Formats: sequence, C-alpha cells, structure tokens
Amino acid sequence: MNLPSDSDYTEEGRLLFAGSCEFIFACAKPGDLPPQGPPEFAFAGRSNVGKSSLLNALANRKALARVSHTPGRTQQLNFFSLGDERARIVDMPGYGYAAVGKDKIANWTKVMRDYLRGRASLARVFVLVDGRRGVMGVDEEMFGLLDRSAVSYQVVLTKHDEVKVSERKQVMEATQAALSKHPAAYPEIVFASSHSGEGIGFLRASIARVLQERLA
Repeated sequence: MNLPSDSDYTEEGRLLFAGSCEFIFACAKPGDLPPQGPPEFAFAGRSNVGKSSLLNALANRKALARVSHTPGRTQQLNFFSLGDERARIVDMPGYGYAAVGKDKIANWTKVMRDYLRGRASLARVFVLVDGRRGVMGVDEEMFGLLDRSAVSYQVVLTKHDEVKVSERKQVMEATQAALSKHPAAYPEIVFASSHSGEGIGFLRASIARVLQERLA
C-alpha cells in the first residue's frame, strides 16, 4: 500500500491559501502569547533569508509580511488567521544578524523559547535556510533548539531561482545530510522561490497535509 505524500495534497493546499489570511495578534514580550486555538504553522529563519517575501508568496498577498532590506525588521511573533481560523501562520523574528541591540535580540530569543515550549497548538515549524549558502551555524543552533523543544520542523531552502541548476542537487544533499543528525526534523525538504513560485505549491500542500492529520 502506497501512503499519500505531501504532493497528494496540492489541491487542498491551494484551496486553503485561496481563502482569507488576516493579521490577528502580535506578541513582543515573554508571557504575552495569545490563547491557543487552531493548529499553528510557524516560520523561522535567519534575518536576511527572505522569510517575508516567501510568506507573501505563500499567502498570495503583496504585503502580508513586511519586506525590508534591513535585517531584523520582524521584531515580534506575528499571528495570522488562515482560512477563517482553520489554521494560523506565525511569523517569527529572524535569528542571527540583525541591526538592533543585544538586549532586544535577547528579548526576541526569550519570546521564541516561550512560544516553542509546550505550545500544543503548534503543528510544525518551517525553518528557512538560504539555498545559496546552505545550512550555517545559526541554523544548526535553531535545529538544536527545536530538537530540545520536541517540535516537529521542516526545512525550506529559499532563493531557488538564484542557485545554479548544476548546484541544486548538491545543496539538497548537503542539507539532507545536516538534517539526518536531528531527531525532530521532517526528512522532506522544500526548495522554493518567492519570485518564480517554485516550491510554493508543494509548501502549501505540506501545510494542508499536516492540518488534515491534526484535525482527523
């Protein structure tokens, strides 16, 4: 018997993101999280990985998440209601380099740790990794935090259109090798581009599959 793969949920994913996607809550300090509700899908990544652009492409919106050339502009946990509260998207502050003070970065880190610790409604974290650079030290630190928090996470390689065709397989294999050391990592990698749309449909399908499994 062949089990269904994420690609079998392409239409469900399209329909999920064809509906509404509205900002509902922002959390800027520890202990200020909203009440738990429908399944949540959080997006994390280095400060300049292209997270805002990818979220806008995912939701088919021009300005769902603010795009900036200054790393570190997402300074809180931003919650969005998806498909009339069927699910929620959570935009997490970027980690790694950010043009802000150490105290503010420490506060972001505390907010993220609080969110990841025991959040029953958190269905999956998507960790965005720059496809041009591959897994870096700060990404490994995030993987470790998610492992320790026992949170399921999946890597999304970004900027597919900026990686040479001849190098894409090598990038995928190197990322797979890095993830093999992490017990909470989902083994399937998404290679996406917010500009060309490559991988966006598959990412939507991955979310639709997890959502269906959580609600079953």
